[in-house]
Amino acid sequence: MITKTVRSVLFVGITIALMSFDLPTGWFKAGDKPASYEMGVDKGAGQDGKNAATIKSIDKKISGFGTLMQNCLPGKFLGKRVRMSGMMKTKDVSDWAGFWLRVDTKEGSKNMPFDNMHDGKKDRSVKGTTDWTKYEIVLDVPVSTENLGYGALISGTGQIWFDKLNFEVVDNSVPTTGLTDKPTNEEPANLDFEK
Repeated sequence: MITKTVRSVLFVGITIALMSFDLPTGWFKAGDKPASYEMGVDKGAGQDGKNAATIKSIDKKISGFGTLMQNCLPGKFLGKRVRMSGMMKTKDVSDWAGFWLRVDTKEGSKNMPFDNMHDGKKDRSVKGTTDWTKYEIVLDVPVSTENLGYGALISGTGQIWFDKLNFEVVDNSVPTTGLTDKPTNEEPANLDFEK
């Protein structure tokens, strides 16, 4: 009887370990450790029993991150301020997780607005275990933009689910959340380095 119980537990463990997710159409895996995570659609795991995307760690210790992402042309967002929003739920996130948005411009890194909820103006990243919560990123999309890159990421171990992503144009009264390499001085300053 003990042997049957052990086999049952092992069988359940193998079933869980072999679970895999199909990648959603138009999305792909990336990051500096994408092979350390399972990524794809978790059917019925979203709000109201709908589907959600998920990223789940498969290694016991991870020094890096995985992201499920997309690229798209900037189109109707050129020259506008854009808010990307989405819902996220987390379980046992050891380091941090979040949505991210990167605006790729012709100038390259000289003028590339970016926010991953961790390295922006303020750390708004998600840690530990949380219920469904709405998160937002707001960035300017210069007219020189060639591509928008975006998605969700997890650094370290744990699992995240996300859905209901949305992009909308907002006016300039909505503050941006991310970093940009635009100059902050209106004119040359501290040229003698005394401050």
